[in-house]
Amino acid sequence: MSSIERRLKQLKLISVMLGGFFGAIARYSIGEWIQTSNGFPIGTLLINLLGCFLLSWFLTFLTVKKHLSAEFTLFIGTGFIGSFTTFSTFSVETILLFQNGLAVYGVIYILVSIILGLMFAYLGSKFAYINEEKGETQ
Repeated sequence: MSSIERRLKQLKLISVMLGGFFGAIARYSIGEWIQTSNGFPIGTLLINLLGCFLLSWFLTFLTVKKHLSAEFTLFIGTGFIGSFTTFSTFSVETILLFQNGLAVYGVIYILVSIILGLMFAYLGSKFAYINEEKGETQ
């Protein structure tokens, strides 16, 4: 591996690391601001839904405006949004709902997360195309 290739890999790794740093801080801050309500993990749900929208919008935006750098793409997509959303917390919170006798909340959490997550991802993609049609991504 050449010196230039090694530097590019390092730059990509730093991009993911910095994006992850800011995404984790954003997730923690929003999670602290929006507390769990009656045992239902509303904060994590909202964070993950926002992440579905943002990642879908961003990746669709990339297909329209292809001259963004790989480092910026890694910073936003893999780093920031990847650390902002959290499937592991969703999984643990779902198990805790069932273990605490809140099975109805657990089922609702699963269904709402999946159905609304897909809907938010779809809306993010559509929003990127709407902006592209108006010329706002050029």
